Amino acid sequence: MTVMSQEEMMVGIKTVAQGLEALKNELMASNNPSGQNTMQPEEKQSMLQKTLDMTELGLGEAQVMLALASHLQNVEAEKQKLRTQVRRLCQENAWLRDELANTQQKLQASEQAVALLDEQNKHLEFMASISKFDADKTEDQTESKQEKSKNDDPVVDLFPDDENEERNTLSPTPPSQFAQQVNAGAGYEIPARLRTLHNLVIQYASQGRYEVAVPLCKQALEDLEKTSGHDHPDVATMLNILALVYRDQNKYKDAANLLNDALAIREKTLGENHPAVAATLNNLAVLYGKRGKYKDAEPLCKRALEIREAVLGKGHPDVAKQLNNLALLCQNQGKYEEVERYYQRALEIYEKKLGPDDPNVAKTKNNLASCYLKQGKYKEAEILYKQVLTRAHEREFGTIDGDNKPIWQVAEEREENKNKSTGAAPYTEYGGWHKAAKVDSPTVTTTLKNLGALYRRQGKYEAAETLEDCALRSRKEVHKSEN
Repeated sequence: MTVMSQEEMMVGIKTVAQGLEALKNELMASNNPSGQNTMQPEEKQSMLQKTLDMTELGLGEAQVMLALASHLQNVEAEKQKLRTQVRRLCQENAWLRDELANTQQKLQASEQAVALLDEQNKHLEFMASISKFDADKTEDQTESKQEKSKNDDPVVDLFPDDENEERNTLSPTPPSQFAQQVNAGAGYEIPARLRTLHNLVIQYASQGRYEVAVPLCKQALEDLEKTSGHDHPDVATMLNILALVYRDQNKYKDAANLLNDALAIREKTLGENHPAVAATLNNLAVLYGKRGKYKDAEPLCKRALEIREAVLGKGHPDVAKQLNNLALLCQNQGKYEEVERYYQRALEIYEKKLGPDDPNVAKTKNNLASCYLKQGKYKEAEILYKQVLTRAHEREFGTIDGDNKPIWQVAEEREENKNKSTGAAPYTEYGGWHKAAKVDSPTVTTTLKNLGALYRRQGKYEAAETLEDCALRSRKEVHKSEN
């Protein structure tokens, strides 16, 4: 139904009124005897009745239209009112959301503050409970700390990251190895009154909870300096721990200051040739290496090597690890002749002291091969990569023969037979190799990728794809086992 406005209705009513007036005039004219109207009375009556019906119908429709227009006006007014209420409610809702977000942030900050205060309270209670040990310290205990076994100080591992073997940077310290590095850095037995706190800090740091570990270290340093003075081996130990925490947070400047302070204390109290001094020197070398200051790191690493050789002997495995660290620093400076010499000497120590199946042997061979690769010595690199894979195969599958071939031989056969219709070994025959050949050792997977890259440089694409596919499968298997 078309809605008429009030003006349209008024126009319609006026039109009807005019029609009635015209009808009236016509009737009056018909009653005039002098007129010439020949319309019969019945016709006039019918016309009049029709006009009346139309008039009544028009009036009825006009009333309906007026009522409908009034109703629509009321509905529109109510709609506007509801829209205003909706806008007001939306504004109130946005305000409430902002208030809720601010309240949640304040609550989270309060919870963190409460947690930190709780940890500090526990630490203070712990320090109070172990304060009785201070009275039990004697000169004999001090001497025994300084003359403790020198074999408890292995050096921090600086091998390249196994998933980025070609990268010329020092690998970051994994949180899972943090505790081992900190314990290795002492060079002597941790005193009883510090051992529990020492382990607590390591636990928090290895979990990445630095907001708790750092205050604990600082509180311990403050307590130690009050009771023992700044120049004390225990203070140096806590400085070393805090420095490693800062290093894992990439706060290298703060870590370097702490390590230099710890080094000065240990040289003064323990002597310049003590294993703890070598550990601090090595940690400083690691720190400078992470910042790309290889020239500053190299002399520190060399001095640490000299101390370990003098204390442990030139054939000790820790000396070999220090040689690996020094080789890596030289490699980042392009000193490949020194790199080869250091790696070869480390390899001899590992093979002699730990045996050919020790993981460090394969790792060092891989590193030396990568050094050859950077110099374009592809043949030398290929020999070492194949030695690593061959040894891994023999360890898992036994002696190599015609039916028991290492993966690199299978890859080369596939390369030779790629254009032949028969003769190439199907992948299923060696597809399970990656599951059994020490896939838990990232060095084997890295060797597969490196030898694959070498094959690709030589144009042996079929062999390269074989090794690369095997390395990819190995990596997936490791990830599945970790998950």
